[in-house]
Amino acid sequence: MASPAEPILRRLAELHPKRIDLSLGRIERLLARLDHPERRLPPVVHIAGTNGKGSTLALLDAMLQAAGRRTLRYISPHLVRFNERILIQGEPVDDARLTAALEACERANGSEPITFFEITTAAAFLIFAGTPADIVLLETGMGGRLDATNTVERPRLVLISPVSMDHEAFLGNTLAAIAGEKAGIMKPGVPAILGPQRPEALAVFEGRAAALGCPLLVHGRDWSARREGERLVVEDEGERLELPLPSLPGVHQIDNAGLAVVAARRLDELAPPGAAIARGLVEARWPARLQRLIEGPMVRALGPGFELWLDGGHNPAAGEVLAASLPALARGRPVHLIVGMLASKDLEAFLRPLVPLAASLRTVAVPDEPATRDARDEAEVGQRLGLRAEPAGSPLEAARAITAAERPPGLVLVCGSLYLAGHVLREHR
Repeated sequence: MASPAEPILRRLAELHPKRIDLSLGRIERLLARLDHPERRLPPVVHIAGTNGKGSTLALLDAMLQAAGRRTLRYISPHLVRFNERILIQGEPVDDARLTAALEACERANGSEPITFFEITTAAAFLIFAGTPADIVLLETGMGGRLDATNTVERPRLVLISPVSMDHEAFLGNTLAAIAGEKAGIMKPGVPAILGPQRPEALAVFEGRAAALGCPLLVHGRDWSARREGERLVVEDEGERLELPLPSLPGVHQIDNAGLAVVAARRLDELAPPGAAIARGLVEARWPARLQRLIEGPMVRALGPGFELWLDGGHNPAAGEVLAASLPALARGRPVHLIVGMLASKDLEAFLRPLVPLAASLRTVAVPDEPATRDARDEAEVGQRLGLRAEPAGSPLEAARAITAAERPPGLVLVCGSLYLAGHVLREHR
């Protein structure tokens, strides 16, 4: 069901000719007119990175709620309804509060140019400033230095999840350049915790921390996380913690869980006790990140013996973590991919790690998304990589084609775009 705020959201999307135009000037102007709600927030945990931001915050949110903390969380993009971007105690903001905040931002901004992400971030800050809570978990939209969320002047804690190549047209075409943009959320004296980083990115973060006087906790030096049997083992500055495995599936969630645990332990008076950390690991939920779908039209079309999974991963690093995670999920059964991707993404680099695992590939355009790649073009990319690839008219049509042609039954993974994931989730709950 669409949000009643949709008419306002459509108007706001027309205020700037570009979907992305990284700058802080426009949102700073609007926040000043709104009497600076970003300065009236509870303590903030600010996260940047390429992959793992949302999973880390979902895990941290669950730990804090398990300890009785009242949490606010800002994420993007949404999957089904815009309300999902603004979470209060893990639940999407209600329509009335969202509409009121958007209308207030629209009045304050007038017709001046401002991007959709900027003005909706201001609305989130307005909602959060008026909501009694203990902590805000704040996810950057893209980059960090010029991200609208970077108007928060002094967070309690900064987290940077793994950085890899993505959004090169906006953030730079080298890993060091992209890391430099992500490092822009680091603030003087504010502790920063790094997830696993490649050497060239790590060097950027270390240089930034030295320049700003930031205490820095580095994965592999100050903390680590690994799976030992059915336990998550986190080593944090010499202390060994044995915890339950995270509920979120995939090998990459071990490091995301470790980052959340280390962050939770650094929140001073807000830090959840060990029992709440353990409970949060088990109770965390995060849609479209290796999520199994158990009902809906595609499940019915696939029929008995098939499993349908969904993941919003869309960059080369996401392809790598999917390739590492799929063998345990498939358990020796064939893997069939349904992939749709935006034209701005590197489809070949995403697919390459998956080639040895995929028995077939069906490609689709991302529904209702003008920037989608053509399904036939996607299939040609798959064929060049040696995959048995065919275009399909829709995800449901792809599922029907798999049922008709593929035996024995296996695992079907829909992936390549969060927008595609959102389309599928609207019909599969």
